[in-house]
Amino acid sequence: MTEPDSTYATAAELLGRITEQLGEQLGHLPLPRPPVTVRRTQPVTPPRSSLVTPPTPPPAPTLVAVGHGSRDPRARATLGRLLERVRELRPGLDVRLAHIELNTPLLDATLTELAAEGRDAVLVPLLLAPGYHVTHDLPAALAAVPGLRARVAGPLGAHPLLVEALADRLAHAGWTPEDGASRAAGVVLASAGSRDPRSGTELRRIAALLGERLGGVPVVPAYASAAAPTVPEAVRALAARGRHRVAVASCFTAPGLFATRAAAHAPWIASAPLGAHPALARLVLHRYDTALRATTRERELATV
Repeated sequence: MTEPDSTYATAAELLGRITEQLGEQLGHLPLPRPPVTVRRTQPVTPPRSSLVTPPTPPPAPTLVAVGHGSRDPRARATLGRLLERVRELRPGLDVRLAHIELNTPLLDATLTELAAEGRDAVLVPLLLAPGYHVTHDLPAALAAVPGLRARVAGPLGAHPLLVEALADRLAHAGWTPEDGASRAAGVVLASAGSRDPRSGTELRRIAALLGERLGGVPVVPAYASAAAPTVPEAVRALAARGRHRVAVASCFTAPGLFATRAAAHAPWIASAPLGAHPALARLVLHRYDTALRATTRERELATV
């Protein structure tokens, strides 16, 4: 009876060894990685409000630079160069030139054209001080085109940018810092002139600012028409004060008859008209922006 038991033991041992060897071999095999679950996400649909294209803002009002006009062919070309500088400073702004008389395009035609285009406008007078053209001609031209929304900006007037241009033109004509310290030097500030007393007040302010800029030298305003003193009278007044080295500062935006006459009376040097000076271009935009802000404030108050 022992033989079967011995056979069974031998078979059990063999099976155990086989099992042990399989276990060792299986232990060297890499473990299977768990399956990766791929989640499908739905595309995000933006809210309906974000799909609406915002409205395009209206264009800025057209800047209409208004010159007086002159028979001198250099005048229109000079103002054209000035407005090129303005466009360079404010790309995209619609800038147009118009004249009160003598040159095209005339202001009336320009305003009618803007009304037909549905444009708003700001008129910037290329004039130095208040006078009949600023206080009467420009508002009357706007009233003749009731369909146009526009306003008149202030004249160029007493401003540091204007004084910068005047001083620079004098320097190009030969004025030096030593002249500003000389007791023999003086300046006549020559402009067109107006019967409006506000014009004289503004020119005296410009003269005072220019005198400070030049180091304290006396600057006497003078006029080509409609007001006193004339340029020769102002030269004589300075000579009476011991100021015999007198320069004429041309307070005109462009060449013309008055600027030519004023320069002819200079006993020493005369500066060129302001023309396309970079500071004058910045001043034109400053007057435009100031008028634009005033319009915005008025509209805001009207809606309160």
